[in-house]
Amino acid sequence: MLGRTGEAHVIGSNNKLKIFTGRANRDLAEKIAKHLGASLGNLNLGNFPDGETSVRIDEDVRGRDVFVVQPTCPPVNENLMELLIILDAFKRSSPARVTAVIPYFGYARQDRKDMGRVPISAKMVADLLTTAGAHRVLCLDLHAAQIQGFFNIPVDHLYAVKEITAHVRSLNIPADDLVVLSTDEGNVKKAVLYQRRLGGQIAVVDKRRSSAEETKAAHLIGASLDGKTVVVFDDMISTASSMVNAVEIAKKNGAKKIYVCSTHGLLCGPAVERLRDSQIEQIAVTDSIPLAKEKAEKLPNLKVISVAPLLANAIHRIHGNESVSDLFK
Repeated sequence: MLGRTGEAHVIGSNNKLKIFTGRANRDLAEKIAKHLGASLGNLNLGNFPDGETSVRIDEDVRGRDVFVVQPTCPPVNENLMELLIILDAFKRSSPARVTAVIPYFGYARQDRKDMGRVPISAKMVADLLTTAGAHRVLCLDLHAAQIQGFFNIPVDHLYAVKEITAHVRSLNIPADDLVVLSTDEGNVKKAVLYQRRLGGQIAVVDKRRSSAEETKAAHLIGASLDGKTVVVFDDMISTASSMVNAVEIAKKNGAKKIYVCSTHGLLCGPAVERLRDSQIEQIAVTDSIPLAKEKAEKLPNLKVISVAPLLANAIHRIHGNESVSDLFK
């Protein structure tokens, strides 16, 4: 039997793992499938003349353990709606379990009522995913970890900290020369995770937000950056306002080299130009979000780190009813 709000109990012998993908990040889905020694399932996706999403599953999935890979990255509404329709199609096709693999979870910024008459859109999206047919959700570096609590189904929250720290170690920065810089106070816990793995000291930019698109960095808290190599960490780069402000503060405080790392490279609006014009040695992001070729060409110092092995390992463990938390030890 299969409980809607609990763990799936797969019955029978036809519980083979199947990987499907929407159109948001097919390259990542193909890499995940390759790591699992599988091929992507046959899913026919298109659009009706008026723009509505058309979905048809072109193979039998009865009793299967299905994983649907679809980040809800820009265009957010289109990719989210496509994911919901895909989930609904599977819900009506009798799989044993459907797991929504969402490497980037959109609508995560509004996760609380911090002023009057605003929505909690992260909770609304969690409800939509459950109603559409997801039995379980697999996410990567949520903007706010408490979003897990908005779901009434199991959520596996992965972190790209191992993959990103492995890359930073490859830069061979001596620990006594390194300062890990958090872009704001809200990101301190994540910055501390990196600092514990990499060594060095930690500093925080005291940020003041002027609007949803713009931020103003006030001053620096913590370790001195004078003559140091600075690595700036954040969960996402959207318009790059926070990141570039942090870089500018680091330079003003005497940093000799600055590296930037982020899980989700959204790179919206003026982000590419801002990053290109700033004094950054290297920008590292993961492939949780597909990067347009024209953006990559404008950022020759961009490094893309694949999270396909991490997601593939998590999928393998979920399918085999093994611990996912062991991935972070």
